[in-house]
Amino acid sequence: MPRRNRHLILRSIALSLLAALPAATLPAQIPNNQPQADPAKAIVYRIATNDIIRVGVFQEPDLDMISRVDVKGLVNLPLLGQIRVINLTIPEAEEVIESAYQTGRFLRNPQVTITVQEYTPREVSIQGQVRNPGRYPLPIEQSMSLLELVTRAQGFTDTAKGTAVTVTRVNTDGTKEVFTVDVESLIKGRDRAKVKDSSLTLLPGDIVYVPERII
Repeated sequence: MPRRNRHLILRSIALSLLAALPAATLPAQIPNNQPQADPAKAIVYRIATNDIIRVGVFQEPDLDMISRVDVKGLVNLPLLGQIRVINLTIPEAEEVIESAYQTGRFLRNPQVTITVQEYTPREVSIQGQVRNPGRYPLPIEQSMSLLELVTRAQGFTDTAKGTAVTVTRVNTDGTKEVFTVDVESLIKGRDRAKVKDSSLTLLPGDIVYVPERII
């Protein structure tokens, strides 16, 4: 038998045997070693002041617009004028703009797509009795807890009153909230640590203050 024919026959037999093997005997896929975002910390992104967003309308290129969200939370769009989008999720803002085009009878069935072209810096500040006070950036689509912020600030000083850390927050409607958190109990895993304290998520603009312990 010619060598070429013998080689083809052997190759055919090998392929047939491989196809007959059960799936479990085949090599496992190589795992993806790329770092993955922690789904437990993922948050729903909300549009903020100074974000630059692109608003597109399907099959209406003349209505495509790139606009910065102003200090009042508004964007200026063709035909519609000023539309409030601050603190809305992307789907919510798309729905608001679609409704405005329909209500104004500009479009019968608009399909709006919004993408964030540039995120405004999001920061919180921590002052008082921590080793490295200052301003710290918040991740774009991940949450940060008060405990994580204290850790980034290199922890409490020796005179810190970690049982009465305050978080001051100004809401979008101008109202102010102040939360008092026992961070020390969270750090030490004490039974008196409150669930609501551990679940408090910092928001852009929050001001954290760690008071001094009276000796």
